[in-house]
Amino acid sequence: MESSVRVMDRAFDIIELLSKENHPMNLTEISKATGISKSTAYRLLKAMNIRHYVEKNNNGCYYIGIKLIEIVSYHINGLELQTESKPFLSELRSELNLTVHLGILEAHEVIYIEKLDLYPTTRLYSQVGYRSPAFCSSMGKCLLASLSGDELDEALYNCTFEEFTPNTIANMKDLKKHLKKVRQQGWAIDDEEYIMGHRCVGATIFDYRGDAIASISASGHVAQMSDEKLPIIIEHVKEAASQISRRMGYLEN
Repeated sequence: MESSVRVMDRAFDIIELLSKENHPMNLTEISKATGISKSTAYRLLKAMNIRHYVEKNNNGCYYIGIKLIEIVSYHINGLELQTESKPFLSELRSELNLTVHLGILEAHEVIYIEKLDLYPTTRLYSQVGYRSPAFCSSMGKCLLASLSGDELDEALYNCTFEEFTPNTIANMKDLKKHLKKVRQQGWAIDDEEYIMGHRCVGATIFDYRGDAIASISASGHVAQMSDEKLPIIIEHVKEAASQISRRMGYLEN
């Protein structure tokens, strides 16, 4: 029996072949071009077809499937988002003298995909790749607020609603009421809801379809984000999110 590494290697050979060709290929063509036996090629193609990494047309020919295209598109869009966001995040950090983040939603968590610290010596709890509960983060609230009722229920299905601080909104009923306000005002705040003494203001990034694809935030200690300073911080964060959205093809009404 072939090793799993060898099997994967041959599967990649087939994927690379199909990606280079501009037409579907039948089993014989694939076997000849890759040097893989027909029986092995058939088993690999069948497995990849089930998961839609390759598709099979009515003539029995194979081509790159929608699943692989989705993965590649997601990666490209992620790179584009980070590239387009970076200058605006840098400017936002300079304007507010706060740490700034870029994040995306995955189920009930926010994943931090970019972070710019105020100073090299400044280190908040977050880092690139960090996950935080969406229900008590400004970026998470922005993205949760963009979901439909059913989508929100699904996203938070496994959420434990841990009460991290006395300010944490730790139940679905109150959170939904709060998210309605977030949706109306176009921004969200983590008001010492995750870590005492820490505040965070976030706003949503939209793509060309009008879908919420990410959010940004400015974070700091309460002294840096006092009630007097909040209005200015909110406007700067909203404007930065709006500028990034336009770079992603979003057309505001």
